[in-house]
Amino acid sequence: MTSANNMQRWDLESIFAGGSKSKEFADFRLKLKDKLSTAKKLVQELSPKDHPGWGKFVLDMQNIFDDIRQASSFVGCLISENVDDEEGHRLDAEIDTYYAEWQQLMTRLEDYALKLSDSEWNVFIAEAKVDDIRFYLDEMREKARAKMAPEFERLALSLAVDGFHAWNRLYDKMAGDLRVDFEEKGQVKKISLGQLAAKMDLPDREIRRKAFEKLNEAWQSRAELAAMTLNSLAGFRLSLYKNRGWDSPLFEPLRNARLKKETLDAMWGVCGSEAPRLQKYISAKKKILGIDKFRWYDQTAPVGKTSQTFSYEEAGDFIVKHLSGLSREMGEFSRRALDKRWVEAEDRSGKAAGGFCSGFPLSKESRIFMTFTGTFGGLSTLAHELGHAYHSFVLNKKPTFISRYPMTLAETASTFNELAVTDAALEATKDPQEKLMLLDQKIANAYIMMCNIRARFVFDETFYAERKNGFVPRSRLEELMLAAQKASYAGTIEGEGWHSLFWASKLHFFITGAPFYNFPYTFGFLFANGIYDRALKEGNSFAGHYRDLLADTGAMSNEDVAWKHLGVDLTKEDFWRDSVNRILADIEPFVKLAEKGM
Repeated sequence: MTSANNMQRWDLESIFAGGSKSKEFADFRLKLKDKLSTAKKLVQELSPKDHPGWGKFVLDMQNIFDDIRQASSFVGCLISENVDDEEGHRLDAEIDTYYAEWQQLMTRLEDYALKLSDSEWNVFIAEAKVDDIRFYLDEMREKARAKMAPEFERLALSLAVDGFHAWNRLYDKMAGDLRVDFEEKGQVKKISLGQLAAKMDLPDREIRRKAFEKLNEAWQSRAELAAMTLNSLAGFRLSLYKNRGWDSPLFEPLRNARLKKETLDAMWGVCGSEAPRLQKYISAKKKILGIDKFRWYDQTAPVGKTSQTFSYEEAGDFIVKHLSGLSREMGEFSRRALDKRWVEAEDRSGKAAGGFCSGFPLSKESRIFMTFTGTFGGLSTLAHELGHAYHSFVLNKKPTFISRYPMTLAETASTFNELAVTDAALEATKDPQEKLMLLDQKIANAYIMMCNIRARFVFDETFYAERKNGFVPRSRLEELMLAAQKASYAGTIEGEGWHSLFWASKLHFFITGAPFYNFPYTFGFLFANGIYDRALKEGNSFAGHYRDLLADTGAMSNEDVAWKHLGVDLTKEDFWRDSVNRILADIEPFVKLAEKGM
């Protein structure tokens, strides 16, 4: 029988037994290398008129991509559960080389696609019998038209392995190695940045303040290296963009997100104009917390008095119960994920910070990484990541090339789950202080999405604009970050309460696979709120419509998904304003409860 403690440790053995030293995984990688070698020989022998042969190559590349994702997910899990896994970090670099080889082979397909006329392309699709993944292939062809010549793209991809992506790996290792001595309850413990970050959600302001200062102290020691890393990543991107003829650094993230610039502008325009409404919430929160000036480390400070804590098992049961009320399938899926130990939740040293959900396409499973601390916030995070896993489950039977949804739509199911469990908790409690706490959770999420994430976006824009002119030193990065925060927080943070090193401590700025890794969170949050509103209105018929929407996310643009399933135009501000109005409607009941409790 599995102990309660072991239930908080995920099962990776069923994926590949033996961790980073796994013989099974070593054999898998050898076969992957052989598949890449075979594909390389095949594509060199193909003639332009051999449409069935090119069709086989496409399907082979799709299968190889599944193998790479399986391997990458496994290694990602290994180095997250143990940041000191040296072999895991070596394997991470090894998998990057396979992905680079795959990308280089795909440039052969892109070259072939570009040489075909539109009528010849249609013949290829029909004769190659790849019509079911036509959306992906058409998109690939369109993207190829905006790139350099294939031989130059292959060279860039090859150089990126030990250049561009190496900087990302260096940052991950640097952040993972950081430890701080933290005193609490008379005891000093050496803890990771992941454990330190969790303390920023605690009610004791002194602990939050110390955690924030320790975080800054840790990054002060690495700030120059972080600045060098960030500049190198941006410099590589900008050089590549220049050679491709891309004028704006937003070209790639918007294209990857399948999003129109008009949609992004409409969303940020509404967030900017409506953010001042959050001042009333922050003012009430300051009075509850008994503070005169709201600071960075107060953003997620909990309010409301509740003695309720959750064991990991109780949190899982709560999530399953209330998701089942919206969709029986969602509830059953979450139960299976928890029972089969797809979740790494144990609070221990040596783990990476943050949380994620990683898919294993060959196993048709997911794995969830987080640190569960027994709070409602931990329950909410678990629900969030289970939403990601459910999204992957819905797409499991579709070909991989049309199951790859953009980051904007990736946050749909996760945020939906959070909304569902929070509303369920609000409905279940009669304690005013607990209601206050839950309302605070909801509005705090909106605050982060409308202000914190927007600040990241503003920083990225201003940083990339300056990086075009040369290296941006650490001191200037701090200035840009402060300016971005002040432009985005609508006067809610006061005095010296800012976080000038946020650019260094936030790993999202250093992820090579996704430039401008920030706006998708806000998009997903607001989009999910709009969908959740429909769910409440539709009742029992919702589950099927929701599943259909998620199933289309790998083969449509954001705008097309919204129009088909919701009948809304995302390039207009109406949808975004409706979502924001729905979210900020919680401010008034929060303020009233706050006034009663003062």
